[in-house]
Amino acid sequence: MIRLARAMLAPLAFAGLAAVAQTNFPSHTVTITVGFAPGGGTDTAARIVAKKLTESLGVSVVVENRAGAGGNIAAQLIANAPPDGYTISLSSVGPLTVAPAMQKDLAYDPKRDIAPITMGMVFPNIFVVNPAVPAKTLAEFVALAKSKPGALSYASSGVGGAGHLAGELFKQRAGIDMVHVPYKGGGPAMTDLLGGRVAMYPAVPSTAQKYIETGKVIALAVTGPKRLDTLPNVPTVAESGYPGFEAMNWYCFVAPGKTPKEILDFWNRELAKVLNDPTVHADLARHGLEPQPGTREELAEYIERETEKWGRVVREARITPE
Repeated sequence: MIRLARAMLAPLAFAGLAAVAQTNFPSHTVTITVGFAPGGGTDTAARIVAKKLTESLGVSVVVENRAGAGGNIAAQLIANAPPDGYTISLSSVGPLTVAPAMQKDLAYDPKRDIAPITMGMVFPNIFVVNPAVPAKTLAEFVALAKSKPGALSYASSGVGGAGHLAGELFKQRAGIDMVHVPYKGGGPAMTDLLGGRVAMYPAVPSTAQKYIETGKVIALAVTGPKRLDTLPNVPTVAESGYPGFEAMNWYCFVAPGKTPKEILDFWNRELAKVLNDPTVHADLARHGLEPQPGTREELAEYIERETEKWGRVVREARITPE
């Protein structure tokens, strides 16, 4: 029985506690918000997880795309959502760790308004280029960029997102000048790369892999510390002449900041079960995504470290909202 003292919680939060205490929670549709357009990595991962949650919980779990502002629109939505456990989000590095350094007038505070549930997936980006670009290796691409300062462009899924950060970090390390072109998700960014409207894209594996395998894009390098098992012939950026280079991407599950502990614990357990499920693990792995569920405390500490790391990049690259 819930203690009387908890009656001081907000009505919706109290309703959430009561629901968790019962065996029929959740009793109706759950929404997972995603801050990017359909077809990108976040959307793909969320739909794989939502499908399994629907099976395991016996209620519909749907994905809602709220694209824009590098994921910040969806982050603001989750910050303002009722803390009743029926709306959670698969968020990412941009809105949780980069936006505070980039925007002084941010409409939400990640520490106050958004509660960590569990890490979802960790993975690198892949620097891919249109086959028409006369570069088949990272060294050739850098040489091309240096011969034409400011002439080459690179896409990202949004300002302040992992792809944007990887691109800016590489620009700093390689000493090259490229124009950043942000999109509302990985799907639209890849569409314009395929169409030759941008030269390069730090893409997530789930978006890029099928195009790499069919030769529609050329993979130059992986931004993580090791090669991908699914693309063993693609070297890392570090192997390609930039020792120590590492720019990892990650997706994590979060809830509104005032969500009661019991609800957060419930979702932490259920999401860990799903992410550890062999079929889900295999589905995500096919898209180059590595599930890494953990505790809420571990996620909070990781977000803090990433905030410090990428805050420095934002300041040095003078990244501002566009």
